[in-house]
Amino acid sequence: MKTQGQNNNSSDYSWRFWFTLPIYPFGKRRTIRKEVIENTIWTFDQLQGIFYVVVPIRMTVVKLEEGGLLVYAPVAPTPECIRLVKELVAEHGDIKYIILPTISGLEHKIFVGPFARFFPYAQVFVAPKQWSFPVSLPLSWLGFPPKRTKILPTDSSETPFGNEFEYEILGPIELGSGRFAEVAFFHKRSHTLLVTDSVVSIPECPPAIIQLDPYPLLFHARDNALEVLENTEENRRKGWQRIALFGMYFRPSVLEIPKWGKAFRDAFKASDRSSKGYFGLYPFRWKPDWKRSFDALRGNGRLFVAPILQTLILNRAPQETIDWANKVASWDFTRIIPCHLESPIAAEPDQFRQAFAFLEKQPSSNSYCLLEEDFQLLKEIDAGLNKTGLVPPAKEKI
Repeated sequence: MKTQGQNNNSSDYSWRFWFTLPIYPFGKRRTIRKEVIENTIWTFDQLQGIFYVVVPIRMTVVKLEEGGLLVYAPVAPTPECIRLVKELVAEHGDIKYIILPTISGLEHKIFVGPFARFFPYAQVFVAPKQWSFPVSLPLSWLGFPPKRTKILPTDSSETPFGNEFEYEILGPIELGSGRFAEVAFFHKRSHTLLVTDSVVSIPECPPAIIQLDPYPLLFHARDNALEVLENTEENRRKGWQRIALFGMYFRPSVLEIPKWGKAFRDAFKASDRSSKGYFGLYPFRWKPDWKRSFDALRGNGRLFVAPILQTLILNRAPQETIDWANKVASWDFTRIIPCHLESPIAAEPDQFRQAFAFLEKQPSSNSYCLLEEDFQLLKEIDAGLNKTGLVPPAKEKI
């Protein structure tokens, strides 16, 4: 696979609307383009996170048989990103279709309008039942081009790209004040499945986009605020694996939170407090056996549903989710490209379907469960939401 887009011109990866979603890396977003299938599919990776818990966010571009390109889940249209896209346009034709495959992911929705402005002839298709918080606003108010934005119909054959793609819509799943939905796209010719958040796989080593600036990896590899780590492959891998645990569980069982008094005292002594180190604050303490949680989470790179979706979202609609997973698993794909973490993933329909076994009362014998103790914080959040009545309670497994 060819990888491109690693230059050192900082203005080339500036994102001037960062304040609309003020998360790391704020106004500087680098982009890596990777050719997944020669002259057919490309991915564009950027990164985002909070408190240096950074993960890839990904856009996928597919060449159409008729000529031109389809974009699934745009990322920030920095000068670097648009230059890399226009290189494909020059060779393969215009951007014809832009797809927003989710309704709740602000980290995906926020880029669609700005991205579409660079390609004024592209039609924009969005998942049904879009919403915004705290007030539901028209899509045009959110920057979507009003004359060329359409709702994805239930039947994919009714779209101008229906001869090349099938898709299935999950949801919307009602969550009280919000909703969740996802549209899985199947590119028939390449046997490739595109998903947003529904399934992920975690690499053992940090993705290339995160290694462009290893500071977040080294930040989380250390064991206290005063430790200064050498920039080695081993320390980068250690930091990435801890980041993955943070990102999936928020507070896994192998993580302890020390007393804040000590955390603040250590912060004043930290060597990097005046530069990148969040003022030296490092309020974490990892247990010696922390890696067992990562190994259980990764499961040798298997597909799984992120714990937050398992605990707070998809369990609100188990039957609907299983029905959707069954439909997706009826397609004959051989690879999956999610919008986050590992990509591409060599996987077949039965592996995709197995990822949703957590919704079943009697999953098959080859089901792989995550460590129950790592779900403690998410279950506490779930119990709190149930108590307040802000979201509907989880339904029984099927």
